[in-house]
Amino acid sequence: MNTLSTHVLDATAGAPAAGLEVTLTDSDGAVLGAGVTDDDGRITSVTESPLASGTYTLTFATGDWFAAGSVENFYPEVTITFRIPDGQSHFHVPLLLSPFSYSTYRGS
Repeated sequence: MNTLSTHVLDATAGAPAAGLEVTLTDSDGAVLGAGVTDDDGRITSVTESPLASGTYTLTFATGDWFAAGSVENFYPEVTITFRIPDGQSHFHVPLLLSPFSYSTYRGS
């Protein structure tokens, strides 16, 4: 079965985005896992259980995170929907974040 991790970098500060809340849901919207990024901006295992193939969404509470630092921002949250194919693998979904933009990719 498949495992999932994430890493968030604050592009404006050039530093990890520590303390950012992240939630994982399935295609029906059921919450499968949640966590808060560590001091290195990482969540090494978003769920305690392996993931089957399917479509999932990671939601990053970016508005709350920026607000906590008194930073004006445009996106109240960032949602990344992705598909896990059949097979066994580790999936890593990084987020490069700034107050007015973001980018992501399938990491390793």
